[in-house]
Amino acid sequence: MSTVTHGGDLFAVAAERGWDWREVADFSASINPLGPSPRVAPAIAAALERIRHYPDREPRALRAALAKHWGVGEDQILTGNGATELLHFFARVWRNRKVTLAVPVFSEFHRAYPYAALAPAADLDAWPDDGLLVATQPLNPTGEVLRPSRLRTWLLDTSCPVLVDESFLDFTGLASVAALLERRPGLFVLRSLTKFHALPGLRVGALLGAAEAIARLRAQREPWQVNVLAEAAAVAALEDTEHHARTLAYVAAERTWLEARLRTLPGVEVTPSTANYVFVRLAYSSAALTAFLLERRVLVRNCQGWPGVNGCAVRVAVRTRAENERLIAAWEEFPCAA
Repeated sequence: MSTVTHGGDLFAVAAERGWDWREVADFSASINPLGPSPRVAPAIAAALERIRHYPDREPRALRAALAKHWGVGEDQILTGNGATELLHFFARVWRNRKVTLAVPVFSEFHRAYPYAALAPAADLDAWPDDGLLVATQPLNPTGEVLRPSRLRTWLLDTSCPVLVDESFLDFTGLASVAALLERRPGLFVLRSLTKFHALPGLRVGALLGAAEAIARLRAQREPWQVNVLAEAAAVAALEDTEHHARTLAYVAAERTWLEARLRTLPGVEVTPSTANYVFVRLAYSSAALTAFLLERRVLVRNCQGWPGVNGCAVRVAVRTRAENERLIAAWEEFPCAA
């Protein structure tokens, strides 16, 4: 299987080339283009005096805020140092068992389950009914969604354990399958607080499941997975509903603009997206395009070789208008797109 790597290597790329990272436009990591809520910085500042003490073994204030925000019980939430840390923890617990990835999925699942079987995400009839099934809503990297009614029916009709990654769900307006937790034993939902709330440098995520299952997982966890600054930032971000609304409107408008401009470039096929990223199939080398844009200090995600993706393709984040214009201008200079 081809190696699938994560995007968001902004600091490493800038350091390697001697660039100021602020001069690099990072379209390889899909983060809220508006940045964190304006409430986050003051919340971090207010929490600074707490860094001389250990945080809660599990962040009580954060769990309470998440339970209220998502409409689930506090005992159904396991917090972690980002969704990636949680999925690798879950994989360690789920070792030596059959696993199937409904591809395409987030790249880290391939690292966590290197010997997993693969099934096409778009064909739920091909999904197995035994072992752990991992799926993503919306699909990553394409931004497409699994039809909610079909996914719900499949979840209720099968009894196998399922992990649904909803790290980008906040951008879609879709309801979470966490509403099925009481009715569906063996269902787990992975959520990220870093994408929509623009907190990737602080690392906050959560795993949802039935209270009994989460209690068993909690008993195997190391303490202090969420630091006091990350907890304060996340709680403040969750409370800012105005920033949530601005984000949804802004991303929807910029995604429409970006998709339209990308379609004017020759040799590209744009997949309509519901998330804060756009998937583009190419009639030319994605490696060549990625390298070309890198020289112009623009990072995009090369998706060639990603299981579930055929041929050459890239994924680009939806950024601010100025950044999106910079991407299009640089892409228009690429010889194969001229």
